[in-house]
Amino acid sequence: MLTFVLWCILLVLCWPLAILALVLYPIVWLLLLPFRLVGIAVGGALDLIRAIIFLPARILRGPRRSAFTRS
Repeated sequence: MLTFVLWCILLVLCWPLAILALVLYPIVWLLLLPFRLVGIAVGGALDLIRAIIFLPARILRGPRRSAFTRS
């Protein structure tokens, strides 16, 4: 909502710039999309490496006790 209000203010102050921003926004979004996908893939790969590194510690720790089990 705030973005829309700022765009409306820009439309009143400088309408060519507001129209240019309206046209360029989807193009910039499409150009940045591959970088987002690469970021998701790299994050997933790093999470996998982290899980592999911490696997021996998780195995040695043993099973976790659930909060719902009665002792």
